[in-house]
Amino acid sequence: MNKLYFIAVLLLITTSCAEHKTRTYDFKQIKETGELNVITMSSSTSYFIYKDEAMGYDYDLVKQFCDYHGLKLNIKVAENSTRLLQMLENGEGDLIASAVTVQNELKDSIIYCGLEQISHQVLVQRTGKRDSMVTDVVQLIGKEVYVKHDTKYHRRLLNLDAELGKGILIKDVEKDTITVEDLIGMVARKEINYTVADEYIAKLNKTYYRNIDVSLPLSFEQRSSWAVRKDTPELADSLNAWFAQNSRKPIYKDITKKYFELSKMLDVEYKIPKDLPKGFITPFDPLFKKYEGVAGYDWLLLASIAYQESRFKTNLSSWAGAVGLMGLMPRTAASFGAAPEELTNPEVSIKVGAGLVARLNDIFKRVPGEEQRLKFVLAAYNGGNGHIADAQALARKYGDDPYKWDGSVEKYIELKSKPEYYTDSVCKNGYLRGSEVVNYVNQVTKNWNKFRDMYEKGK
Repeated sequence: MNKLYFIAVLLLITTSCAEHKTRTYDFKQIKETGELNVITMSSSTSYFIYKDEAMGYDYDLVKQFCDYHGLKLNIKVAENSTRLLQMLENGEGDLIASAVTVQNELKDSIIYCGLEQISHQVLVQRTGKRDSMVTDVVQLIGKEVYVKHDTKYHRRLLNLDAELGKGILIKDVEKDTITVEDLIGMVARKEINYTVADEYIAKLNKTYYRNIDVSLPLSFEQRSSWAVRKDTPELADSLNAWFAQNSRKPIYKDITKKYFELSKMLDVEYKIPKDLPKGFITPFDPLFKKYEGVAGYDWLLLASIAYQESRFKTNLSSWAGAVGLMGLMPRTAASFGAAPEELTNPEVSIKVGAGLVARLNDIFKRVPGEEQRLKFVLAAYNGGNGHIADAQALARKYGDDPYKWDGSVEKYIELKSKPEYYTDSVCKNGYLRGSEVVNYVNQVTKNWNKFRDMYEKGK
């Protein structure tokens, strides 16, 4: 009897396991749960946090897909491209929303679907007169081209050099903390003349650097795509259908334009308009003075922030969605009781901006010295408080002062564009284009001093 009972229980367990293994989990079941778990990578193109808002080309597109289907989007960040596939295989997510290179050997385990991109590697060089630029790969012979060691860019240059019969002066950069975007920045700043990047990365960086050219292809076209597991064909079909329906619509084009076309740079030179009353340096001096008590800093600092954010244009909306004179994100403004449509009102914008400065000043009250504390405030105003907290955590980890900006937290803000730092376990907010935040702090401080001089001369 005991033996028969044991066999019956064993059969029951076996049957239950078999049913569990064959249980379907596809788009129908995802819609029933109301959530889509998406795996992506923290980077300048896929997903990042800026001004405390989630952003990224892949993120914005998958968010639109989720909104269309009434799904909550849950983001899970993979440390690298290998982990992307591992996490998908392990069931930690339903979809990879990041560029996965199309490879025949992966087609037995995943379905390529959703966003498909065709790209190639390009030469990054400075713009100039046509006859001074490289317009044919043959012209690279005798030229120094900098690429990071043992990357696809390095391998492509080695192959191209062999195809041309040798002669390209390949500068193999072995420093771990250098990224392809660092090298692009070095080209723009005239520190080196040439590097190599994927076209989409080069185009994104061209929106930050007006003086680079990325038009010369150096490789054959390479395909990449989002991906789902082989056992979720309905999800793949749904993604393909959504992209087919939306790829020509304004929302899709606006997202592409946001990351790969809209300039992220503004002119910095300011001259006092001639039609202003005597003693004024901006059209909004009375409002800046009205709310300096709210900010806890003199009104010229508010003017300097406004100039850096909007060039004093009240109806400006930045590439990231920051609106109005003080460059405020709608969600941040809402926390001060301001509706999105009010942000083009200069008084509302200045009032909320002053309140945000005061809030950040309180957050960083443990930073000794007004000058150092202000730099934390400005950095958080631009990049978001979470990234500053990450940089402070990195400073602690590496034995630096988490309450000192110059040479300490500033350094780690810049390092947050490097994978080995933004994927560190002490960091909670991932990738940041840290050089832009450091530049923002320096520029607002410079403007503040300049506006003080203008005001004194005007008096």
